[in-house]
Amino acid sequence: MAKKPQKKKTKPPAENWLTRQSKRLRRFMRRGAIWAVSLFIFAILAFTVFNPPITWTMYSEKSRLGKLDYQWIPIEDVAPVMLRSVVAAEDANFCNHWGFDVEAIRAALEAGGSRGASTLSQQVVKNVYLWQGRSWFRKALEAGITPFIEMAWSKRRILEIYLNVAEFDEGVFGIEAASRHYFGIGPEALSANQAARLATVLPSPKKRSARNLSPALVRRAASIMDGAATIKVDGRSDCFQ
Repeated sequence: MAKKPQKKKTKPPAENWLTRQSKRLRRFMRRGAIWAVSLFIFAILAFTVFNPPITWTMYSEKSRLGKLDYQWIPIEDVAPVMLRSVVAAEDANFCNHWGFDVEAIRAALEAGGSRGASTLSQQVVKNVYLWQGRSWFRKALEAGITPFIEMAWSKRRILEIYLNVAEFDEGVFGIEAASRHYFGIGPEALSANQAARLATVLPSPKKRSARNLSPALVRRAASIMDGAATIKVDGRSDCFQ
């Protein structure tokens, strides 16, 4: 009996070069996205345990000045009145928001942008992960990262990092260096008046000095003292003390 001729298996048409490159690009983009997300999550979670070694602002100031006055200190070693003073000065509703103070934003818009509305959480994001400046791109990054900081870090941790990376004078970073620079004492010994004076210089550390406040800034410091006392009484300091 004659064998039936076997049909030749037809090979699928070879993929053209453009299709292969397109697939490679998609794989590369997927891997890149996975790595980017993983690095982002790691960068957020790492600082729940580890302290930021340096910020971009510190690096640029060290490059410009040649040295920094800086030493990290645990929040437990900072006078509680200093914590309340910073919150009263920079973000009185710190314990009540999730990273953005809607009331402050509304007030800033009504004032025509003449006042700031950044929360302590936003400022920490800017200081730790980003750079100084007022570009819309930086603000957009700041707004995108802030909710993740609020989810991953406690309010006390946010305040601890803020106090350790904030600039208080030219080349003077953190509350430990600032306390000794201005008053010759450690941050655990700060009085209410000294804490308020330090908080007063935060918006413009290169132009203000806690030793020599103008009459307007003396009034501002007095207002911060009152605010620090108020948030202690009304419970707006409970989340970090």
